[in-house]
Amino acid sequence: MREIAAISNLKNLPVLISQWAVRLRVPVRSLWSVLTFSAADERIAPKKDICIALDHSGFSIAYGTRFMSRISIKSARSFQPEEQGYPQPVDVASSSALAFREFSAMGAGITLSIPKAWATVKTVEIPSAVRKNLPDVIAYELDRLTPFSHDEAYYDFRVLDESPDKITITVVAVKASLLSRYLEALRDKGIEVSRVTTSLSGIGALYGLAHKGKDVLFTEMHDDNYEGALYIDGSLAGALGDSFAATDEKSKADEITAGIAPLVALAGKLRRSPRFVAHTEGKDMALQELLRTKIDLNNQQNLSALGGVVESLSPKTRKMDLLKKGRQGEAKAPIAVTVIFILAILGLGLAYVIAPLEAEEEKLRDIERQIKLKGKAIKDVEMIRKEMDAVNNEITSINDFKNKEPMYVAILKELTDILPRSAWLSRVRITGSTVEIEGYANSATELLPRLEASQLFRKTEFTAPTYRDARKNADRFGIKMEIKGSEENKGTQPKEEKKGILPKYEKK
Repeated sequence: MREIAAISNLKNLPVLISQWAVRLRVPVRSLWSVLTFSAADERIAPKKDICIALDHSGFSIAYGTRFMSRISIKSARSFQPEEQGYPQPVDVASSSALAFREFSAMGAGITLSIPKAWATVKTVEIPSAVRKNLPDVIAYELDRLTPFSHDEAYYDFRVLDESPDKITITVVAVKASLLSRYLEALRDKGIEVSRVTTSLSGIGALYGLAHKGKDVLFTEMHDDNYEGALYIDGSLAGALGDSFAATDEKSKADEITAGIAPLVALAGKLRRSPRFVAHTEGKDMALQELLRTKIDLNNQQNLSALGGVVESLSPKTRKMDLLKKGRQGEAKAPIAVTVIFILAILGLGLAYVIAPLEAEEEKLRDIERQIKLKGKAIKDVEMIRKEMDAVNNEITSINDFKNKEPMYVAILKELTDILPRSAWLSRVRITGSTVEIEGYANSATELLPRLEASQLFRKTEFTAPTYRDARKNADRFGIKMEIKGSEENKGTQPKEEKKGILPKYEKK
């Protein structure tokens, strides 16, 4: 019987292992998520973004931030050029530069949102065998999937669905020459665009956020045209758009119904049930109220710019970037746990360094307590030391004053010794680095050699032309000279003159 029970238990072992595996799956996944969590994860990492959205009647700019997954729209502006039609690149760049200075958004990413009319959106199926080389396959087949070749287009793609046999993808492309004009104009103003998206993709991100992340099929109806998109799993899946051929409301409604039929079929093929949303330009108050419950929406501006910001900042969107041409960047390695361990090691190392210092400081405090116990004797010593320090400071000040500049009395004495008895002065002006004299002499020219030969003066020159005073029978002169050894002239003295204090006249 025991042998039969043992055999029965062995047969049930795979079942027991499977049951335990199911039970442990959730805690193991949770632990793995914690261990591999990245500090740069979009759910917690702060980020700023500015979106410039081009439109058929102008353009708009919005600035938003993200902190702990909460998106806040800080500012938004709309611009309507005087000329009808799409704005010119120069106008967009100039207005954007002014708006950026007002936003004060240093370090923000720059998103450029282009109209749907400029972009080609295609949903295609390709064999699953090319999954590993999907970017290369898209680049090679781009001229077949869109009107543009790989070299003449900016593009990106997203995978919508996969099966053992095929992969469903959405490709968005725009003509490079059209987009480059705006990129270059912005670059000339110091604005480097980091991402290019489509207006429909941004609006889809807005509707997706408003409807709690659900799939959305929306249409934007204007006076003379309509456009829309299917937004699935945070990514653009398909688009529609055309001008109205009719003028009455019923015919327009029929055109829109016929236009969204392919997107409805695509949603059914992908086993999706999107929520249908219709928006009339400038009148969808319900959407604005829904957005207010999700983000700090302070401006009711063009939805394309707001959508571009939300798409860039939302961690739940699979945002496209036409500048990447289908090449996705490598995922950053999780570093949160590594950072925690590094901080712990640094903490232990810091404690290892600080502990001996604390011990020595405690010894020093004991010595100071012993010194304080000595009382009056220590105070007397401290007073004497302070008096010594004061005397030393005075001596230092006197020496510094002595070494910086010659005494004025010494300068006047030097002038008295140098000038001949036939000369007399009417004015003497002494500054920190120069001496200016004015007066009369039998011959003014003979004064310069005398002054130049002095050990106190240098660079002697007339400050004004000399002239003969007939009444006094003497030359009227004005002479300016620099004082050797002054602080202002130390850097300009020749090497042989950098001797500091006057050798002849010392200050006492």
